[in-house]
Amino acid sequence: MASAATGELAGEIHLWQGEAFPHEPGVLLAQLPGGALPEVVLLGPGVPLEEALQLASGVDRLHPDVSVLLITPEADQAALAAMRAGVRDVLTPDAELQDLTAVLHRAVQASQVRRRAAAPLPGGMDNSGVQGRIIAVVSPKGGAGKTTVATNLAVGLAASAPHSTVLVDLDLQFGDVASAMRIASEQSLAEAVRGAARSDTMVLKSYLSAHPSGVYVLAAPDSPAAEADISPADVAHLLEQLAAQYRFIIVDTAPGLSEHTLAALDRSTDFVFVGGLDVPSVRGLRKELDVLRALGMIPAAKHIVLNGADPRDGLSAADVEQTLGQKPDVVIPFSRGVRLSTNQGVPLLLSRKKDRATKELRRLISRFTPAPVAAPKRRSKARHRIGAL
Repeated sequence: MASAATGELAGEIHLWQGEAFPHEPGVLLAQLPGGALPEVVLLGPGVPLEEALQLASGVDRLHPDVSVLLITPEADQAALAAMRAGVRDVLTPDAELQDLTAVLHRAVQASQVRRRAAAPLPGGMDNSGVQGRIIAVVSPKGGAGKTTVATNLAVGLAASAPHSTVLVDLDLQFGDVASAMRIASEQSLAEAVRGAARSDTMVLKSYLSAHPSGVYVLAAPDSPAAEADISPADVAHLLEQLAAQYRFIIVDTAPGLSEHTLAALDRSTDFVFVGGLDVPSVRGLRKELDVLRALGMIPAAKHIVLNGADPRDGLSAADVEQTLGQKPDVVIPFSRGVRLSTNQGVPLLLSRKKDRATKELRRLISRFTPAPVAAPKRRSKARHRIGAL
């Protein structure tokens, strides 16, 4: 058993002193002083594999914030069984020191993230019994600014529900929410729908990356090939888990209507349709609406957003209304600030710079909150002059 600090991997190491190998977590952890829990439990290599997996499963079930590592000469053959038992990583006895150190670092970090996720919310807030609002952000084509809308919507909603807003990147092949939020995540949705995370919300929380705005982000997989291993049922189950824990779940879907997107829409309370102010985009949006109506999947709460609108392009909001058969709810004007914020990895609503698109983004957010979210406070010129006297 080990307890270590992230920076130097320093801390106390406790060795099992019993005559026989413990089969129950309580027996193993009773030796620790003061009833403290370790961050990492390291099993092997002399422990019989079956007994090690039995103990690992018990630790994972009773103490999901403790990371279990397994060292066994049967690493390749035991990998799947170890994953099912809640083991975080498997190594062979001849593993290099640098590999062992890296694995220990990851295990300690995972333990710390899980404990932060389990900590009480500020102000005594309680998330028990939550049935969150699942907001799917969809678009028939890429390039409409769907991710820009999704990230800013998440940031705005987090202002009213800090640490209870999750942004899920469901563009499983080419999602870039992590880049748009400037987050480097080691874990992704591909891991969050597997293993212990499917049945344990505390484990699931450890796969969420915290953003300074109060948003939790579940990133898309690094490899486009990971999409093949994620089923629509996985997506549906994941969203149900999150809705039981968080107030707002914003889902940035892939362009079009894939099976994964349809699974998300089937669980969503709100659809946010995003289109550009151009003929192909508006026609595609109309087709998407028609398909979803035919499938009986249009919810009562739908919101149509036109993004990057510029009247000089030859289309007006009235033209769009005639094509769609309804008036757009939000029209976000073209803004170079939006492009700059995307390139910088800072959502526009977190920028203190005044931008023409900010007002409409806040109007979208106000459709989900009791009152519009206040803009960042700025000192007036008069106050500035007084302060300079």
